[in-house]
Amino acid sequence: MLLLLFLMANRTSKEVFYVIIEKMFRKMDFLRGIGMFDITNLIISVPAVLIAITVHEFSHGLAAHLLGDPTPQRQGRLTLNPISHLDPIGTLMLLVAHFGWAKPVQVNPFYFKGDQQRGMLLVSLAGPGSNIVLALLGAILYNLFAVSGYFGYFLFMLVSINVYLAIFNLIPVPPLDGSKILVGLLPRHLHKYIYQLEAYGPIILILLILTNVTSKILVPVAGTIITGLFYVGQLIAG
Repeated sequence: MLLLLFLMANRTSKEVFYVIIEKMFRKMDFLRGIGMFDITNLIISVPAVLIAITVHEFSHGLAAHLLGDPTPQRQGRLTLNPISHLDPIGTLMLLVAHFGWAKPVQVNPFYFKGDQQRGMLLVSLAGPGSNIVLALLGAILYNLFAVSGYFGYFLFMLVSINVYLAIFNLIPVPPLDGSKILVGLLPRHLHKYIYQLEAYGPIILILLILTNVTSKILVPVAGTIITGLFYVGQLIAG
């Protein structure tokens, strides 16, 4: 099952939201045919999605906090409680369309100790990085206990969802983490070109999704990473 999850700022208009809904509901017959709307599948997928999103957002906030920014703590984002990180419409989209968004963690780089550009790079890397670590942990548990049945399927979904979430967020289009990582790597005189994309970033992402460009990129990359993680997990588990 392909889960295209992304973290978007609350900039998406109602018109764009309805376009996405219409696009995804046209595929419902196909999705039912491959079991995406099976109640068992849903029950197993939801906890995996909640864990992935919660860890992702918490890691952003924790990284900023460790760098000296009190903003995430003040806003109640230094918690592993999923409710603090979920966006109502984004969560609904995750359940219905298998992609969605969470409330972005607000950070203030002026509080960072040391170089602000380096700080934003570390904060942005923390989210996707935590998802890859969590996916590896799931792969290790899968191999360590040689699980099967529902728990085995849950671990497989946990690995897959975290990998897709990490990779999608690495796309260098605002407001995804990849754009902030790119800013952290580029010379300062080039930052303005990334900032100029911020107003159009959500629209660009939606076009990439609706034209299946993201699928063509994500599926082979994610598949390779997932396979590699299970292989590493098998080596570690012995």
